Amino acid sequence: MKLSGNTILVTGGGTGIGRALAEALHARGNKVIVAGRRREALEEVADAHAGIATAVLDVSDAGAIIDGAARIVADHPDLNVVVHNAGIMIAEDMAASGYSTDTAEAIVATNLLGPIRLTAALLPHLRSKDAAAIVTVSSGLAFVPLVATPTYNATKAAIHSWSQSLRAQLADTGIDVVEIVPPAVATDLMPGHADNPNSMPLDAYIDEVMALLEADPERHEVCVERVRFLREAERRGDYDQVFAALNSRH
Repeated sequence: MKLSGNTILVTGGGTGIGRALAEALHARGNKVIVAGRRREALEEVADAHAGIATAVLDVSDAGAIIDGAARIVADHPDLNVVVHNAGIMIAEDMAASGYSTDTAEAIVATNLLGPIRLTAALLPHLRSKDAAAIVTVSSGLAFVPLVATPTYNATKAAIHSWSQSLRAQLADTGIDVVEIVPPAVATDLMPGHADNPNSMPLDAYIDEVMALLEADPERHEVCVERVRFLREAERRGDYDQVFAALNSRH
């Protein structure tokens, strides 16, 4: 994936990792469109960085994706990169009395169906562009789950698997598929993350991500050092110990 001269759509670009990625990519000479559900958050990013565009888009809504993708392509015909960053993380207790699947379904709609549907909507356009790329955002929890967030973990494991399959299917098209694998990062993704001493500072995380991409633009998986504890647990043979350590903190 080239790091400058692109036109990049970043979903969930109004806050957290999405906003920080959008700002870092904009600073490197890309045209960036931040998309999300809350117009106010998007406009705050655009107001802070001349040249960043906005698009209101709810990736959990199948119909909105079809209409929104068409509108974005019409407004930004040079679009050649999409970053699937939008996501929600909510604790669930399936053992609780009266458990409802509403939360799980909302997580799946945003975290998994959103990237699948948006990719399907944009793929015909991306096929026509040079240096096109699809960037997914999974999680270290795709590899070792946090017991408190079962559906979130499952959607991120699915995104990892889906990214691998998509990369193979698109190998002859010239479209890169890059997976970013964050550790816990100090954002408001979930209550307490921003202040948790175990969360990686957001600016340090983005700096390391961009440094890894700049050092190797051909890399397909972007893992900062801090996430390797989770990402490589099974490979190292200490999965059970890592699972216990992760879940003893919560």
